[in-house]
Amino acid sequence: YGMTAAFLALNRNTGQALCWGIGDKRDICSDVDFSGVTDIYTTEYAFAALNKNTGKLQCWGAKGYGGDCSGVDLTGITDVSSNDYAFVALNKNAGKGQCWGYSRSGSDCSSVDFTGVTNLTGGNEFFLAWNANTGRARCWGMISGTCSGVDLTGVTDIFTLQGTFVALKRNTGEGLCYGSWRIRNPCRGVDFSGITD
Repeated sequence: YGMTAAFLALNRNTGQALCWGIGDKRDICSDVDFSGVTDIYTTEYAFAALNKNTGKLQCWGAKGYGGDCSGVDLTGITDVSSNDYAFVALNKNAGKGQCWGYSRSGSDCSSVDFTGVTNLTGGNEFFLAWNANTGRARCWGMISGTCSGVDLTGVTDIFTLQGTFVALKRNTGEGLCYGSWRIRNPCRGVDFSGITD
């Protein structure tokens, strides 16, 4: 796993990890307990390690970019996603989400309704959460709008670029685009018929 100026190598079987990098990024995980860790997430300047079996989450790195989750309620965490500068943690069972990191990049999700959310995706500086069964979507961070009118029913893949995403339906060969005001109609005229990747 890598972020700006640092790397992490994990042995899930033994619960041991190695971290290395440049300057003050060297040996930055010596105080982290990797026992039972199932997933690693990164921003450009921070790491997060999750044990999905217990819901335990540990964060380290630059505090302003996700390295400090000490003030986050991490009870019952089932999913985590990251973008370049922030993290979001989801409790599917309770329909609750917690965000932290850089404010403009999605660390404030206090107005987001996570009820029924099944999937999370991080863009460069935004997040997308949606219910795969109903297609209902929510966006926040550096993206134009809240995705309230976007229907992601049947979507199989999400691809992101800056403040834009493309949602692909492999089964029907359809594509849906939603983006920043700087990238208007990002897939106008694109025929997704037959596209598989």
